Amino acid sequence: MTTNQTTDTQAFGECLREWRQRRRLSQLDLALDAEISARHLSFMETGRAKPSRDMVLRLAAELDVPLRDRNTLLLTAGYAPAYADRSLDDASLAAARAAIGTLLDAQEPFPALAIDRHWNLVLANGAGRKLMQGVAAHLLEPPINVLRLSLHPDGAASWIENLAEWKAHLLHRLRKQFEATADPFLLDLIDELRAYPAPPLPQHPAPAALAVPLCIKGPTGSMSFLSTTLLFGSPLDVTLSELAIEIFLPANPETVARLRASTPAQG
Repeated sequence: MTTNQTTDTQAFGECLREWRQRRRLSQLDLALDAEISARHLSFMETGRAKPSRDMVLRLAAELDVPLRDRNTLLLTAGYAPAYADRSLDDASLAAARAAIGTLLDAQEPFPALAIDRHWNLVLANGAGRKLMQGVAAHLLEPPINVLRLSLHPDGAASWIENLAEWKAHLLHRLRKQFEATADPFLLDLIDELRAYPAPPLPQHPAPAALAVPLCIKGPTGSMSFLSTTLLFGSPLDVTLSELAIEIFLPANPETVARLRASTPAQG
């Protein structure tokens, strides 16, 4: 084995071990899942064995490594990336972009947003854009980070009636996302959002609550939403794998009525 090969296998082994430990798996656990021997896995982690391209992809799949990081694992093992990483504006993704737009429009009059892995806004339907009206101009400069826009004092924070609960909910989601992706950007975002002012959390949450709603003061009265997230199934493109559709569904009949009253009739 040459010096370069040794460097490659050691770099791959270190990355592989980090992902295995992040998933809280022992070498034996991962070896059983990947249907290989624990000895072979140990050799790959220590750089004593060079994995095949198929082996890298198999281990990455068992560890549920994000596609962006699967490409990195391949590169550290000396192989070319397997997944394209194109802008959503790329012509080859025109059909996907159109499908996202159709999905967002279909949610009207309920707000819906498409966001990237850093919670930057990609697309929004009309109702989603209405949620951004009235925030400070500097928060609407691209890239528009929807979490910053939501919790910043110059953003929507003053309209959110349950700001403490909503902030805690978003921070919890971010921490879970960081555990899954190890993206350092998310740590910086967590620190930034945590520093924004908010009332203290209530000691006793509402016993009848099914999920944390987003409660906002609108021009026609209070509205309450439950958020749900849609992801692309089995994506083979890095950009699509990192896109999420956030849909805000009305949590009560009053919110439905107010949203429909504020939407011009189609005729």
